[in-house]
Amino acid sequence: MEILRTPDHCFDNIPEYPFEPHYTTVKTHDGSDLRIHHIDEGPQDGPVILCMHGQPVWSYLYARMIPHLVKAGIRVIAPDLPGYGKSDKPAAREDYTYQRQVDWMNQWLVQNDFSNVTFFGQDWGGLIGLRMVADNGERFVRVAIGNTGLPYSPDVPQTIVEEITAFRNTQKKLNLFSMTAQMKKMNGADGEKYSSLRQFAHWQKYTWQNSDVPAGIICSSQMEKRNPLSVALELLMRTLGLAKISPFSTQLSTIYEAPFPSPEYKMAVRAMPTQVPIMPDPSLEAQKKAWEFFEKFEKPLLCVGAGNDPITNGFEKPWLAKVPGTVGQPHTTIGGGHFFQWAKAEKLSGILADFIFKNSAEN
Repeated sequence: MEILRTPDHCFDNIPEYPFEPHYTTVKTHDGSDLRIHHIDEGPQDGPVILCMHGQPVWSYLYARMIPHLVKAGIRVIAPDLPGYGKSDKPAAREDYTYQRQVDWMNQWLVQNDFSNVTFFGQDWGGLIGLRMVADNGERFVRVAIGNTGLPYSPDVPQTIVEEITAFRNTQKKLNLFSMTAQMKKMNGADGEKYSSLRQFAHWQKYTWQNSDVPAGIICSSQMEKRNPLSVALELLMRTLGLAKISPFSTQLSTIYEAPFPSPEYKMAVRAMPTQVPIMPDPSLEAQKKAWEFFEKFEKPLLCVGAGNDPITNGFEKPWLAKVPGTVGQPHTTIGGGHFFQWAKAEKLSGILADFIFKNSAEN
């Protein structure tokens, strides 16, 4: 397996990220060494929260939350998923499967011997992290999830599968603006049963057919107010190979582009969207097994989401309907969009701290 490693200098002078790096080496399916980075901040004897990010961000997403959580007396562990941030980046599409990413992070968890952990995950951090909880239930004492889920779709009709697969395989090119317009039409509670699958297929298609997905622009556009013209001009500068001198880049777009010094480093960003199991796929049996675990999960489980994220609106419904541990918890929505860890850092940190300490007192 070819594995890339982002040079350390790419992370020089990152604001609000003074954290000491920690590294763990795990083995891939072919025996290669894969180095995973994580942050470990706060009192070593404090309650532990494992915060996992999604795609296409990295642990920097938690930079604003960490000081609030540490001030509350909580030890914060925040890894970079393989393919992101300071972690190693397998270079080929076939290197990435849902199961492999779960396996890599399971190894990381066990090697670090984290226990008595409260889990919090968003986006792919939830998809991978919830499977980690199901595989290592004895290591986790509480679970909180936001803007994420554990997709399990065994009953999608073959006609829908073929329709979406055909769309993803067409030669039609999507641009950032046309893709974004389609994604905004998603709604977890819409009336047309499979419309969300159709809309999400635009994100899957866009990320795969673009070898240099503008991760920084995508992230910054969702975390800060940006003029559409400035976004278009930043995209143009990237197309012309002038991204490093672009006057239209924002600090956030530069930060979220930092882990990817060239397009070759972006395979995880490109490959992972098509691995979200919105339709029957090789992960079906593992997803079923994980849901069987959570349907008996009596430890505290909190759903706290944005409520204004069209990609994941309604994510909490299956959890509240099926998971015993959700009963009596103060589930809520707080705004902030898909990456609400940034926009609502203080509020979300307070909710998670209260969740940890109140349930600790009860136990």
